[in-house]
Amino acid sequence: MAGKKAYLYAGLAVLFWSTVATSFKLALREYDFIQLIFYVSAVSVLLLFVVLLVQGKTQLIFKQSRREWLYSLLMGAFNPLLYYLVLFKAYSLLPAQVAQPLNMIWPITLALLSVPLLKQKIGWISFVALIISFVGVFFISSQGGFDGFGKTNPLGVVLAVSSSILWSLYWIFNVKDTRDQVVKLFLNFAIGTLLLVPVVALFSSFKVQWGQGLAAMVYSGVFEVGITYVLWLKAMSLTSSNAKIGNLVFFAPFLSLVFIHLILKETIYFTTFIGLIFIISGVLIQQLDRRKR
Repeated sequence: MAGKKAYLYAGLAVLFWSTVATSFKLALREYDFIQLIFYVSAVSVLLLFVVLLVQGKTQLIFKQSRREWLYSLLMGAFNPLLYYLVLFKAYSLLPAQVAQPLNMIWPITLALLSVPLLKQKIGWISFVALIISFVGVFFISSQGGFDGFGKTNPLGVVLAVSSSILWSLYWIFNVKDTRDQVVKLFLNFAIGTLLLVPVVALFSSFKVQWGQGLAAMVYSGVFEVGITYVLWLKAMSLTSSNAKIGNLVFFAPFLSLVFIHLILKETIYFTTFIGLIFIISGVLIQQLDRRKR
C-alpha cells in the first residue's frame, strides 16, 4: 500500500511540474520576469507556512541558531533570488519548449560540480553523458533545423543552461543543511522574497491586475515549489526505491510539451523531441556511473 501511495504522490508531482512551463509563459505575457519571481515566491511562502501549520512544525521556525539563520540568508539569496531570476529571464527570451528542456541537464552539472565541492569522484561515463546531453541542447536550440538557430536567442540559451548549474549548486549546498526539509525551504523562500522587494522596487513595479497572468502566477507558486515539493518529499519517504520514484521525473518534460502545444499553441519541433531524448539519455547514463561507484 505504501508503495502505491508513493507512486500516486510522485505521479501527481510530475503532473504538476509538467504544467509549470506553460504557466510561466502565460504569466510572462502580462508581467515581467522580476515581478513573476516575486509573486511566485510570495505565494510559495504562504503555502509552505500553511503546510507547516498543518504539520505542527511552526515552532521550528523560531528555534534556528544564528548559523542556521545566516545559512537561510545565503540560500534565500541563491534560491529564489538568483536562480529564478536567471530561469525566468530565460523563459522570457525563449519558447517554452526550448527553455524547459535546457533546464533538465542539472543532474549532469550536479555530478560534475560534486567533484570539487563535495570531493566526489566521477568516471569517464559522466563525461560521455555530458557530451550526449549537450548534443540534446544543440538539437533543441535548432528549433526544427539549422535555420532555427537564427530564431534562438543566444542569451536565453546561456541563461537556461546556467540555471541548471545554479540549481546544482543549490542542491550541493542543501546537502550540508540537515534541518527539516519544509522548514528550511520556507525560511529560504521567506528571506528570498524579502530580498526581492528592493529588486522589484528598483527594476520593476509591484503592479497587480486581475486576469490570466495573475492566475498563472498563483498557479506557479502553488505547483512549482509549494504543494508539489511536499508531494515529492512524501513520495520519497514512502518508497523503498528512491531510484524508481526518481526516474518518474523524466516524464515531466514530455508531458510538458503536450501542455505547451495545447495551451500556448507552440508548434513542437521534431528536434525538440530528439534533443529531449539525448538530454534524458545523458542523465540516465550518468546515473549508471553513480551506481557503479
